[in-house]
Amino acid sequence: MKLSVMQENLARGLQVVSRAVSTRSTLPVLNNVLLRTEDAGLKLTATNLEIGITYWVPGKIDTGGALTVPARLLTDIVSGLPSNERVDLELEAQDTLNITAGRFATRVKGIDAEEFPAIPTAGERPTTRIPQNILRESLDEVTFAAATDEARPILTGVLARFEGDKLTLAAADNYRIAVKTITVLDAVEETSVVIPARSLHELSRVLSDTDEPIELMLSHSRNQILFHLEGIDLVSRLIDGQFPNYQQVLPKGFTTKATVDREQLLQAVRLASLIASSSANIVKLHVGKDAEIGIKVSAAADIGDNQSEVEATVEGDGTTIAFNSRYLLDVLNNVDTDQFTLELNGPLSPGVFRPVSDGAYVHVVMPVKTTS
Repeated sequence: MKLSVMQENLARGLQVVSRAVSTRSTLPVLNNVLLRTEDAGLKLTATNLEIGITYWVPGKIDTGGALTVPARLLTDIVSGLPSNERVDLELEAQDTLNITAGRFATRVKGIDAEEFPAIPTAGERPTTRIPQNILRESLDEVTFAAATDEARPILTGVLARFEGDKLTLAAADNYRIAVKTITVLDAVEETSVVIPARSLHELSRVLSDTDEPIELMLSHSRNQILFHLEGIDLVSRLIDGQFPNYQQVLPKGFTTKATVDREQLLQAVRLASLIASSSANIVKLHVGKDAEIGIKVSAAADIGDNQSEVEATVEGDGTTIAFNSRYLLDVLNNVDTDQFTLELNGPLSPGVFRPVSDGAYVHVVMPVKTTS
């Protein structure tokens, strides 16, 4: 293997694929990145067996070949080279990579490429396509609501339900549910899969703010999904199991509805959370009757108390409800909208957040029971 690439292109590629490098594996090769010459360039691949990322770096190939080398070490070496410099990569002997750029030369020991797991790449006809900016916004609004506790593995994933030209993404833990429906470019037969939220988080990081489509491909074995965009493939395993019927939990109506500015409510909840952090993160919302201008946000603990008033348009009955401040901050921080409507059915029923500008998104937060 002997080839030349530009430093900034190689550094960018290593930065992208390194997010899939295993950090806890007992297999040394999973700590490495696979370098393989292909299609007039260098193909970089990394995997932790749950997610795999492939990135194509344009370059000039003299001789073909492949090798795996420690991902973190190679990334640090390339990052330390001068930008806008040509980097020459050459395989010496069987397992040594020679890296030269200008006056800098480094030799790194690697592991034979044959020991690296096989990673699927794009090639078959895509299942469907989605504009990158729409998918990225939707993932940012949903994935944070997935569980991080591995006790119920199915909840660490995001349900992706395809139905015609619609894709519904849903994530839930024991305290909240986030649901977003978007339009895909190619109609799909009704099918559902559960994708690890960690994989979708990494996908969101490589998507661009453009309406250029990303291609989705479901494997024939139905145990993997592949996302393809120009120069990058991301493949993820799917989670086996039945995702809970979240629709049963979504309230069908409300007795109180408040329309509120997101930034104002976010500021009030953020201040209240500073006090609430020492008292189980409990923040109370007094809607309507007890708040002259709309919503009163309060928190109290041994270290002190906090109270803020937020302008809101309130319909229906006044009510008081308590939430974990962390879940309120998550939805207020991650959903980009000017105004929310908050729908309530008293202090013991879930609260429903809906962006005024987006009828395709809904976020449900379970209340906290308090003694008062």
